[in-house]
Order: sequence, then C-alpha cells, then structure tokens
Amino acid sequence: MLLKTFRWAFVVTALGLAAGVLYDGWTALGIVAILSVLEISLSFDNAVINAGILKKMNAFWQRIFLTVGIVIAVFGMRLVFPVVIVAISARLSPWNAVHLALTDKDRYQELVTDAHPSIAAFGGMFLMMIFLDFVFEDREIKWLGRLERPLAKLGRVDMLSVCVALIALLVSATVFGAHAHQHGGTHADKAETVLLAGVAGLITYMVVGGLSGFFEQRLEDEEEREQEAEEEAERSGRSGSPVKLAGKAAFFMFLYLEVLDASFSFDGVIGAFAITNDIVLMALGLGIGAMYVRSLTVYLVRQGTLDDYVYLEHGAHYAIGALSVILLVTIQYEINEIITGLVGVVLIGASFWSSVRRNRALRTGS
Repeated sequence: MLLKTFRWAFVVTALGLAAGVLYDGWTALGIVAILSVLEISLSFDNAVINAGILKKMNAFWQRIFLTVGIVIAVFGMRLVFPVVIVAISARLSPWNAVHLALTDKDRYQELVTDAHPSIAAFGGMFLMMIFLDFVFEDREIKWLGRLERPLAKLGRVDMLSVCVALIALLVSATVFGAHAHQHGGTHADKAETVLLAGVAGLITYMVVGGLSGFFEQRLEDEEEREQEAEEEAERSGRSGSPVKLAGKAAFFMFLYLEVLDASFSFDGVIGAFAITNDIVLMALGLGIGAMYVRSLTVYLVRQGTLDDYVYLEHGAHYAIGALSVILLVTIQYEINEIITGLVGVVLIGASFWSSVRRNRALRTGS
C-alpha cells in the first residue's frame, strides 16, 4: 500500500535529482534535495487538511487530484507562479520575466522579494479564514477544550471570522505603511497594495469555499434521498451503493483544493529563495516535495488515518493559523523558514500524540 501510493513520488524524485545533476552538477543535486525536504516540512499540514477534503470525493476525482492537480501544483505554483509575480510587480512580459530569471538571477530574486508583501497578504488572509472558520465552529470532538469551547460560542456571531481577518489585515497594512514612511517611504505606496491583495485573498476564499459548500450541500441532499432509496431497496430485497462527491460538487472541491495548495505553497516558494534563486532548481526541488505531499494526502485518506487519529485535523488547522500569522508578520519582518516549518511539525506532532493517548484511554476504558 505504501509503495503503491508513493511510487510516482519516488519516480519523480529519481528524475528530478538526475535532472539537477545534468543541469548544474552535483551541487545542484544537494540543492534540489534540500528544497524537497523544505517543501515537505512546510506542507505537511497541507496534506492533513487536503485529506479531510479529498476523502469526500470518489476514486475518479482522487485520481484527478494526483494527475491534473499535480501538474497545476508543480508547473503552476512552483514554476509559473514565481515568474508571474515578477512579471506583474515589475510590469514585464512573462517572456522577459523568464529571460531575467535565467540570465540575471540576482535581479530576479530582488523583484520577487519586492513582491513578497502582496503575496504574503493574499496567502495569509486565505489561510487565516480557513483557521478561523474551523475554530469558530462548534465541534463534537475538541482537542484543546478550554480554548475551543469559548471560541465555538463566539462563532455564533455572524461573519466574526471575516471581521477578525480584516482587522488582522488592517493592522498588518498599517504597520507596514508606518514603517515604510519612517524609512523614507520607499514602500509606503505598497500599503494599499497589501490591503488589496489581502482583500483579494479573502474574496477568493469566500467565492471558492462558498461554491464548494453550495454544491456539497446539494450532494448531501442527494445522498439523503439515495439513502432513503437504499433503505427502500433493502426492504424490497434489492441492493444499493453509497454515493461520494462527484460532478459539480467534486469540481468545486477540486478547485478549492488547488487554491488551498497555492496558498500553502507561498511560504515554500518564498523560502526557496533563501536557498537558491535559480528557477530551474527551485521547480525541481519544490516539485519533488509537492509530489510527496500529494501522495501523503491520498495515503491518509486510504488508510483512514484521520478517523483513527481524531486530533490530527485540529493540529493541522492550528498550524494553518500559525502560518497565516507568520505570513502577515513577514510583510514587514523576516522570519526564518526553519521556524515556520517547525511550528507546523510541532503542532501536528502534538495533536498526533494526543490522538494516540486518547485511543489508548478508550481501549483501556479509562
């Protein structure tokens, strides 16, 4: 099961490392390997969250997620995205941005760094909305009860998550603008850009999440009717089969997963520039890491890990919340990528250990 699920990740690893050696020798192999580990460590929480969504889909859409989805993830976010943000921020054509990335890597990295506030605002707001909608919802299973119970009560207030997220965005943009003004105003005009990018992230979350939720609700209504039909079939001696997310519902869930993956990849792409400014090596390393994250997502679904370790989803959402705050903070201040990765690993590890302790307690009846 393990080898079957990760076989394509192993194949891509071998091809990616070989391509790195052919491109720039053995040093490139080391850089690609480091970038792969960076992507996996920063995106482990992504796999847990994705698994919670992917388990609702049927086998066809799970395959689409691993095939078409990985093409979007690797080529879209890990190769095209860094070029696009440079093209937009520097007002260059995509071709000129690619030419710049290959011929003047220092200038290319400078332009990406210059575009970071907008990227961080967009990704930070999208991820923060995921976290807030999770903690403000009253759930039967609670990991940190003393924190989650009062938050669930607060969540009864309509649009509270949107208000909290917008306040965080306003604080980030205000601090960024004030700091830029004190230091000569070179970035003062970008405070408005940060606001616009953050609002765009919020709108993206609400549109994509709203559409997926709408079609998921329609599917649940269909499932209720299907279940009634199955019960009727059993009473009459016939047999039925359960329905999983498909059609328009699955399409919008797939779209939601892709936007989610894009938001998660922001920190990986930006963090990669601390290691290399070569877009070829970056695409190879982050692409290998993305394949492992995708395969891990499917593995968690097929093994039923989220059902066995019930606090994992909580830990992943807290890691998302931490990452969203980190992204907003990095609009103004630099934070080491090691810290970003460790925060997620520690939170998910703690939730896993809590799940293990819970399962032991249930088995012993204590």
